[in-house]
Amino acid sequence: MGSYIVSVAKFINRFGESLAFTVLALAGSFFVGWKMEGGLDGAVAALFSAAILGVLETSLSFDNAVVNARILSGMNHFWRTMFLTVGIVIAVFGMRIVFPLVIVWAVGDRSFWDVVGLTWKAPKEFQNILVAQHVKVAGFGGAFLWMVFFHFFMDQAKESHWLGWIERPLVRVGRMDTVWIATTMGLVFLFRGLVPHHEAGTFLASAMAGVLTYLLVEGLGDLLGGHGQDVAKTASAGLASFLYLEVLDASFSFDGVIGAFAITDNLFVIALGLGIGAVFVRSLTVLMVDTGALARFAYLEHGAFWAIGALALVLFLSATGVKVPEVVSGSMGLVLILASLWSSRKAP
Repeated sequence: MGSYIVSVAKFINRFGESLAFTVLALAGSFFVGWKMEGGLDGAVAALFSAAILGVLETSLSFDNAVVNARILSGMNHFWRTMFLTVGIVIAVFGMRIVFPLVIVWAVGDRSFWDVVGLTWKAPKEFQNILVAQHVKVAGFGGAFLWMVFFHFFMDQAKESHWLGWIERPLVRVGRMDTVWIATTMGLVFLFRGLVPHHEAGTFLASAMAGVLTYLLVEGLGDLLGGHGQDVAKTASAGLASFLYLEVLDASFSFDGVIGAFAITDNLFVIALGLGIGAVFVRSLTVLMVDTGALARFAYLEHGAFWAIGALALVLFLSATGVKVPEVVSGSMGLVLILASLWSSRKAP
């Protein structure tokens, strides 16, 4: 009994803030449902939708937490605090409420406040406009994630290999300078040829923006942290690392915002539900940093970056019209993470 109480106390200590946010988010969803849907039935439906989204976002975002932990371990106390405070605000409210509103406003001729009004006056119309921008989202997010993926696996400093039969050749290929950029661009042009003709230009422009964003953040890390140093390893490049994490979160999460409309068309319930997941991902990130999980499980990082590659592929496929269910795409990442954990435990 005593050990059980100790375990519960440790869990609350680690995840107390996330649990408190969950309670507030579910209460907020109940209130939003009551006001916007009308009555108890709408309130209960909104609460359950938020709960389902929170569980899905948490369970399907372990790869995000692992990569976050890799970056966070190289940040000083100030920037860690910024990531866990300001970063949460950006992740929950910026990426999951403000950014979708800005996109719908930018592609239409309505005022921003008219767009805000659409979220409760005509949520289906808002959903249709947002979903119609999927190729832009897939191009940007997919290209950014491909850059993250190839930069990790083609890094000459990489000595540990999980799937050696493919990871070792990638490191050898990485001896050529900037080959990871060229590989990403090759995939962009390959998939551009598969995207419907009327969307091909949009896909290419968005993917180029994703590549350039990665290079700008990486370049900022070199500028602030010293010539030739990796932003992921340079504590003094805190701003660049912070920006890297926020763009990475956007690449992971925004496609999930679009997919969440399959559960509810209420943007505020979506934001609260996915926000629960975002907060728990932050808690998991801190847990992994504090417990040294990346050092204890040698292949955990590898599994996370393979999951990033899988997500990048899914995003590019979705731009071509191939629909991969979110549960399937998320499960791939979870399977890769679990497989890397199992291999780490079996490793000598």
